[in-house]
Amino acid sequence: MRLRKTKAVIAACGLTLAMAACGNAGSGDKGKEVAGKDVKCSDFTGRAAEICKAGKITIGVKFDQPGLGFKSATSDTPTGFDVEVAKILASDLGIDSKDIKWEETISDNREPFLQQGKVDLVLASYSITPDRRKVVGQAGPYMVTGQQLLVPADSKVKDISDLKGKEVCSVTGSTSIDKINEKGAKGVGFESYSECVQKVLDGTVSAMSTDGTILAGFAAQNEGQLKVVGDPFSEERIGVGYSKKATGMCDFINKSLTAAFDDGTWAKAFEKTLGPSGVDTPTPPTLDPCQS
Repeated sequence: MRLRKTKAVIAACGLTLAMAACGNAGSGDKGKEVAGKDVKCSDFTGRAAEICKAGKITIGVKFDQPGLGFKSATSDTPTGFDVEVAKILASDLGIDSKDIKWEETISDNREPFLQQGKVDLVLASYSITPDRRKVVGQAGPYMVTGQQLLVPADSKVKDISDLKGKEVCSVTGSTSIDKINEKGAKGVGFESYSECVQKVLDGTVSAMSTDGTILAGFAAQNEGQLKVVGDPFSEERIGVGYSKKATGMCDFINKSLTAAFDDGTWAKAFEKTLGPSGVDTPTPPTLDPCQS
């Protein structure tokens, strides 16, 4: 049953869509395996060619975000939209999804993991920002969303202006903390989103704030206890992270995403994971050109 008052927002190419959270937001069933395409590794350059030849890839995703990147205690494989986009990229390198090593990646270690070579790519609700692009590569965006609030179901909070001087949590290392402080609330960082959600449930903090898509998944998991409120007060452009040393990677990612946008693969991934939450499939966003 759809919650009438729980809404999140996804925007793509200037289009804003309302989403009512319901069901499990794609967090329950194990995602299907995706076969690697028949490709010639010589068609790629730099790091993309090396990964293709190796036939395996390590990808950092979140494990605690229903609908985006979520790993249950009963499954070895994470599920969600970020995960499905990662499978698309791997497949376009000729790599079966069973040969992907999934590395749990939290907000605070995304750049270090890429810089240290612990992961090849990061798809972990990773907002594209100028500061991040100074230290790592970011391609995309493959989704555009906006920051909102998650509050107790009986809360009278309607938007961020009602929380001036109040503690609002998000994850350490995320851009959400900065946006919370800019709006006059007190940003409090925790290591994981699930920990932040628990602080809202037990009343330790007044609200949680991050991308509306993430919040909708948690509202769905806690039906009747939590709700998403307020219009978006930021625009979050979600992209793919890679090491600045990974030559050829941006061109490959943009070509892969463009093909997925054009042939409907991206839309199917969205419908499979975030569609159960009641959201209409948005128009694919415009990709940034690769930076030299």
